[in-house]
Amino acid sequence: MKQNMKPLSSWLMLFSTQTLSALGSGMTNFALVLWLYQKNGSALETALLSVCSYAPYVMMSIFAGALSDRWDKKRTMLLCDLLAALCTVCVLVLLKTDMLLPWHLYLINAVNGLMNTVQQPASEVVSTLLIPKEYYQKTSGIRSFGNSLNTILTPVFASALFAFAGMDVVIAVDLFTFLLAFIVLRGLVKVPPVPKEEKEKEPVFRAAKKGLVWLKEHLLILKLILFLACVNLIASCFNAALPAMLLSRNGGSEYVLGLVNTFAGIATMLGSVLVTLFPSPKNRVRTICLTILLSFGTENFLLALGRTPLVWCAGSILGWIAIPLMNANLDVIFRSTIPPHMQGRVYACRNTLQFFTIPLGYMLGGYLVDQVFEPFMAKGMAFTSLLGSEKGTGAALFLLVLGFAGSLMALFFLWLLRHEKWTDPVAGQ
Repeated sequence: MKQNMKPLSSWLMLFSTQTLSALGSGMTNFALVLWLYQKNGSALETALLSVCSYAPYVMMSIFAGALSDRWDKKRTMLLCDLLAALCTVCVLVLLKTDMLLPWHLYLINAVNGLMNTVQQPASEVVSTLLIPKEYYQKTSGIRSFGNSLNTILTPVFASALFAFAGMDVVIAVDLFTFLLAFIVLRGLVKVPPVPKEEKEKEPVFRAAKKGLVWLKEHLLILKLILFLACVNLIASCFNAALPAMLLSRNGGSEYVLGLVNTFAGIATMLGSVLVTLFPSPKNRVRTICLTILLSFGTENFLLALGRTPLVWCAGSILGWIAIPLMNANLDVIFRSTIPPHMQGRVYACRNTLQFFTIPLGYMLGGYLVDQVFEPFMAKGMAFTSLLGSEKGTGAALFLLVLGFAGSLMALFFLWLLRHEKWTDPVAGQ
């Protein structure tokens, strides 16, 4: 049955402007990577930009969620947005005075990462308050569509503006999108108040502990978070190995790497559209596991065994098209199970438990490609008839191993969660 979108008007207004602001911020971050690499030519220095942004998110999420549950959600989002914009202004001032140095960017990125850490759980609660339960799956698809669209547009717009107009214009666009999102959130979006019992005044450490205790008492949510932590570990290893393979193998290049990533974004966008059109699955938990099985069981093998950009792009499409379906079902389960007054704390605990494996995966993947798989394939003793013998085949073999590991992991959790009982409040809608 077709749903009336009027109940989502406030959320759609908030989501569209926040997504536009995220596009502006992403363009600035991408352009800063280009600026720093052109200035110093160091891949390590540019990689540290991401590390500084992500470290506060992993380390401080539990406490940020506890604080978020105590604070007014709308004011928290406004303050975080404002401080992030001030950081962007600092970059512009330092750039115009020719004083911008790498350590400035690391510090500013760390502050931005901290603001995102505090804002994210507040934003999740606001979305829960604005979205009726029967719209959870539809809105998850819309969110996924917006995120995937940003993934595609960010490097395109940032590269074009940076090349033809300079860093100043990129930052100006970023600040304009921030101002629009700030005005809409401040003056046009009315966030429903949380129930009085949700505004608990207690020490931050005790509040953070409550999030962990809640997870311990709700094992399905905890198991799903641990499942996602395993997914992130393998996916991060994959992300570390993919450039090493596509930039080195015959038929690969920087253009091909960009093409494969672009098709991943297009597949995610298409999957997001399909999520909004499909009915709710009968078993959301099983669907989550099966989508990961499809992803690891197709993309890794096609990328590792393929020899042409066409096959690699096909693998990227198959690997990413079902991810929005997984995210939508996770979103419904989390929002429907976690009480609004606990969501800030529980989401923050989730962020720490689910995402700490990402930096580990990047480090592990890079080390294994450079020190284990590439030297192994260079000896030419095995798998050369299957993968070839040129540089990059070690990374291809690693992707093959990750494909088996990811598929087995998905099957294990499919078995582990086979008897989990969960009542779906939006089934059949």
